[in-house]
Amino acid sequence: MSTSLTAVNKIRTGEIVLVRAESPSVKTFTIYDRLCSKAKPGQFLMLWVPGIDEIPLSIMDANNGLVSVSVKQVGDATKHLHNMEAGQTIGVRGPFGNSFTESRGRVLLISGGTGAAPLLFLAKHISTKTEKLSFVEGAKTKSELLFIRELSGICNEKSLITTTEDGTYGLQCLVIEPLNSLLDKERFDMIYTCGPEAMVKKIFALTEERKLPIEASLERLMRCGIGLCGSCVIGKYRVCRDGPVFTAAQLREVKDELGISKIGFDGSRIPV
Repeated sequence: MSTSLTAVNKIRTGEIVLVRAESPSVKTFTIYDRLCSKAKPGQFLMLWVPGIDEIPLSIMDANNGLVSVSVKQVGDATKHLHNMEAGQTIGVRGPFGNSFTESRGRVLLISGGTGAAPLLFLAKHISTKTEKLSFVEGAKTKSELLFIRELSGICNEKSLITTTEDGTYGLQCLVIEPLNSLLDKERFDMIYTCGPEAMVKKIFALTEERKLPIEASLERLMRCGIGLCGSCVIGKYRVCRDGPVFTAAQLREVKDELGISKIGFDGSRIPV
């Protein structure tokens, strides 16, 4: 974006214009914010829940003055956010970070949990430009699979693979398990992934074995969003400033830390 960091880092107030339940634990909030509505797939924003806390969230969609984020209820801030309704005011900073490159060849997207949100944003942008677009999404159970209707409209039936740990929808397995045969059967020009870091680490290992290109969006604790606090550091990189999207070459540089440890809320290093 050409907008200065000073401008995007200034907190603004925005009105929640729509709240939509995506699953028992995930809601999508659409907010009026002119700057974030210009975001590209892969970027994130900082959302301030008044009187509670500020949290980083991947952008799920952005256009016409509106920006959408999909939020899983996991703590105090997200609990309060889930109780907010359309018409209420919230604080916004961003958009921050880099974005996915847009491949025009044969593309595979792999998500876990709310990692489906930024990948849906990307899929919408590249679906008409790619030779073929395939999507693999995993969740614990059917009710936690996100955006299946939207993805079904973007990918054809054979190009959308879903997995659930309990077998209630799609294949009964972890999202990693169908990938070996899929990557052996088809040649992809680019692989994009977002989800739990342990999942990203395994997917990166599969692409390295086959010398395939990959871009991964990493999820880490972020407090400032602009590279000052160091809470999101991985190796020599700060995820908020240098990412959140990382290439294969960058992932190789941090492979000894990827999926193993991170900085916790108290500043100590903890297991991922």
